[in-house]
Amino acid sequence: MLCWGNASFGQLGLGGIDEEVVIEPRRCDFFINKNVRDVGCGNRHTGFVLDDGTVYTCGCNDLGQLGHDKSRKKPEQVGALDAQIIVAVSCGEAHTLALNDKGQVFSWGHAAHGQIGVSIAEDYIRVPRNIKSLSDIQIVQVACGHHHSLALSKESNIYSWGQNQYGQLGLGSEKRKESAPRHIKSLSGIPFAHIAAGGGHSFALTISGAIFGWGRNKFGQLGLNDETDRSDPALLKSLRSQKIIYICCGEDHTAALTKEGGVFTFGAGGYGQLGHNSASHEVNPRKVFELMGNIVTQIACGRQHTLAFVPSSGRIYSFGLGGNGQLGIGSTSNKKSPSMVKGNWLTHEDYVRRLPEANGCYCVKRIYSGGDQSFAHYFTIQNCLPPDDFRKCNCSRKIWTLDEALIRRWLNYSSGRLPPEIVNEIDKVFSSAASLNGSFLSTSNNDHYRTSSKFSGVDMNVARLLLNKLMDPSQPQIAQQVAASLEKNLIPRLTSSPPDIECLRLYLTLPECPLMTETNNFRSLAIPFAKAIVSLDKAPLKVLENWWSLLEPTLYMRIVQLYKDVVVHLLKLPNNRIPPAEQWIFYTFLNTAFGVLEILHRVNEKAAQIISYDKFYIHEVQDFVDIRKDYFNWFQQQASGMDVNHGLYEIADPPVTICTYPFVFDAQAKTTLLQTDAVMQMQEAVDNANRQNISSWFHPIVESVDTCLILIVRRDNIVGDAMEVLRKTKNIDYKKPMRVIFVGEEAVDAGGVRKEFFLLVMRELLDPKYGMFRYYKKSRLIWFSDQTFEDIDLFHLIGVVCGLAIYNFTIIELKFPLALYKKLLQKKPSLEDLKELKPVVGRSMQRLLDYTEDDIEETFCLYFTITVDHFGTIEDRELIPNGAETPVNKKNRQEYVDAYVDYIFNESVAALFSAFSAGFHKVCGGKVLELFQPNELQAMVIGNTVYDWKELEKSTEYKGEYWAEHPTIKMFWEVFHKLPLEKKKQFLLFLTGSDRIPILGMKSLKLVIQPTGGGDQFLPVAHTCFNLLDLPKYSHKETLRSKLIQAIDHYEGFSLV
Repeated sequence: MLCWGNASFGQLGLGGIDEEVVIEPRRCDFFINKNVRDVGCGNRHTGFVLDDGTVYTCGCNDLGQLGHDKSRKKPEQVGALDAQIIVAVSCGEAHTLALNDKGQVFSWGHAAHGQIGVSIAEDYIRVPRNIKSLSDIQIVQVACGHHHSLALSKESNIYSWGQNQYGQLGLGSEKRKESAPRHIKSLSGIPFAHIAAGGGHSFALTISGAIFGWGRNKFGQLGLNDETDRSDPALLKSLRSQKIIYICCGEDHTAALTKEGGVFTFGAGGYGQLGHNSASHEVNPRKVFELMGNIVTQIACGRQHTLAFVPSSGRIYSFGLGGNGQLGIGSTSNKKSPSMVKGNWLTHEDYVRRLPEANGCYCVKRIYSGGDQSFAHYFTIQNCLPPDDFRKCNCSRKIWTLDEALIRRWLNYSSGRLPPEIVNEIDKVFSSAASLNGSFLSTSNNDHYRTSSKFSGVDMNVARLLLNKLMDPSQPQIAQQVAASLEKNLIPRLTSSPPDIECLRLYLTLPECPLMTETNNFRSLAIPFAKAIVSLDKAPLKVLENWWSLLEPTLYMRIVQLYKDVVVHLLKLPNNRIPPAEQWIFYTFLNTAFGVLEILHRVNEKAAQIISYDKFYIHEVQDFVDIRKDYFNWFQQQASGMDVNHGLYEIADPPVTICTYPFVFDAQAKTTLLQTDAVMQMQEAVDNANRQNISSWFHPIVESVDTCLILIVRRDNIVGDAMEVLRKTKNIDYKKPMRVIFVGEEAVDAGGVRKEFFLLVMRELLDPKYGMFRYYKKSRLIWFSDQTFEDIDLFHLIGVVCGLAIYNFTIIELKFPLALYKKLLQKKPSLEDLKELKPVVGRSMQRLLDYTEDDIEETFCLYFTITVDHFGTIEDRELIPNGAETPVNKKNRQEYVDAYVDYIFNESVAALFSAFSAGFHKVCGGKVLELFQPNELQAMVIGNTVYDWKELEKSTEYKGEYWAEHPTIKMFWEVFHKLPLEKKKQFLLFLTGSDRIPILGMKSLKLVIQPTGGGDQFLPVAHTCFNLLDLPKYSHKETLRSKLIQAIDHYEGFSLV
């Protein structure tokens, strides 16, 4: 051991030397053949811990700080600790703490400020005492300030006691002192790696390099850009991204070491102790410039000086106050910038090679400093391990975290009863939020040091792997203990306002635990955990949302699936089996699970769909919930202004309305909602009409009205007649049930006539011959034509017709691309939509975006223009101002593609689409429509082509003597299933008026087959309005096939039997 600095009280352990000041490193012979584990330096005394666990002290003993009777200039063993194996020591101005291998803390010395943590009547004690209030807590680190003390537990709780004049206890209280250790609760849940104490200030460093400081700040020693004391821990934001791995404190200054080996200092600089070549104080952390270029692996702070060790040269550098020789530079002068401590220093590599010049040279193992003294523990030939590196974790002094080694140790015990110590360890880890928050960190490139609101620092794959490994089926006792700890200790203690973003990591990792997904744990784990999520304050929830948004789709889907499963589990519970007293709990559980899904859905939408929107669909909802009734309840709540989202946490009635969370509805459920909404609106319109008609009996000036929207049209002028009626129709009348009458025909409109009307009128309106819409041959789709001569009002009426079709539950044939439905739902068309409408152009645009070379201008020769045919004249139109002079290059190509897409779908047809949209929403607007995705709305309007012919057979009903096993019916289905697809589609058109399937599926067609007379000479006849087929009893299968094909081949329009 080498030592230098103030020796006036014997604190260097050199014995009775003449000098009071040692100005350069001197060997302390007492430690020859002794291995030192730790050194603690007070203002005028020093404590040493040897590898065998014994403690020696020397120096001033006026307040009992040595732990024995007299002052000693040579280290003297603290006999009262003989029975203990001590692993660490820390010294204050006149008190000492020692930590044993079981995590117990012993204290002695000056007690006037409560700094020894035990209640005594005297001002000091000379015999070490166990701090009883910490005896049930496993402590891993201790730190002493001048008159206060800190301790870090294995669960990452920080305790403080002693003087609190400057708030250095971090308790936020005005009390001047605390005589017993108190938990700093404001730091709960944070995974800490290190604690440090200065004269009147304190620091705690997290595993990922975040620094919290509190206490005295007169010189800026907290690094917070001011000189205001703090009684509550404050985050040192400026160092968060610097990968700090160690921190130490002087009396009024602080030094921090980075993972890369850089040093930051701040606080009092009057003696140069900051190393910035000035005597100025620094209220912000500042890098020690003259150490840059060197990789520093150890730092230590004395009262007003600082040491730094550079292993590549083997040298120690010092700066600051030198009046007592504490800089070791051979003089008592102060140094404002790093100076080399005098000595024959060797690097570890040179020392190992035992070079001839190694005699009389020293290879540093570790440096220590405090007060006005400094120490360097050096290697001997017999014990030449690499120097300590503060950038590497000391496993014996770290908090509980879950890693592979710990899991392996737990699993090594044979199945059966687990030893109590293992049960205790499992309980400690899974009861501690901090332990889980410090686990599964991303260690590649030290990524977790970049933890921020945008990056969690968690390796989710490691989390999943280890948690699955731990839940070994052959060790059920482990799973049981984990579940018990999570349920009783961890989840109930989660707060709505965690102190730091590192506290949020467990919200990512816990859902990866297989226990969470087990149905029998939903009530005890998954739902309480969901409650913790939805209870988070706005700021932490936003961070969690940011982290969620960066998850891989498979990981994100697991969380979504978990809470979908919870919802289904709750919905399956029969209501009649839930006691009235528990109804409120049930609704709260359900609302909580839905609440998490709502947050996840919001994140998913904001992140442009991490997973497909339909992954949120809960198809089982309709099996357990009456959607129509639910919508009616929700509608009433909306009308009364109730807070349906959060009211259920205070009241039990009304129950959860699923419509509050519409993202869980699949397309069929949404269609049911839309139909329910339409029926309610129709009923209201009919009721209003009836009331008006009743009033007209008594008040002649009140005009009587029809209760239906009646369209009387001629087949040879269907468009003109329909448009004429619709132009004169009031907005309120669009909401009435619709009836169509073809002039000269006697059909009663029970749906079939209406279906044919829409088919004929839309076919006519959309015919390219009118020039209102342009037909694209490659895609066989149409789009608005910017060269139409038709009145814009006609587009408005076409929109009305489309709206009426949806409103009246009728499929129509629209050859528009998906972009139309996107625009109706106020979503932006994309390049994919251009590919659908104009495949050749779309592929060209994609090639432009995919091109990897830099010569885009020369290769593509494009400008921000688009070529259009304007009434036979080819024109170039600019996509942006000065587009004709703006070439497309690698930097702006995405902007060009976006502008091109915008021109096709928006700019060129803005007025036409606006009129169409206004007409459409006049009939079919409202909140329910907003629930649909574009492709779902498209399927609502034109149906889909998801054919399930077996389902058609299964859902068909029969009349008269026909039934499923009747010979004619069996023969019919045998013939039908062997027809080619096109013939099957023609059959649908023949029987229902459309060859597409309603969004609710084949079963919603509800075909009916009834027998009819006539035999083999007659054709099958369709009653389109009822989806009813008259099927003669044919004698042979071939006859049935021939007549069926003949009937469907000659189908033309709607007709009567």
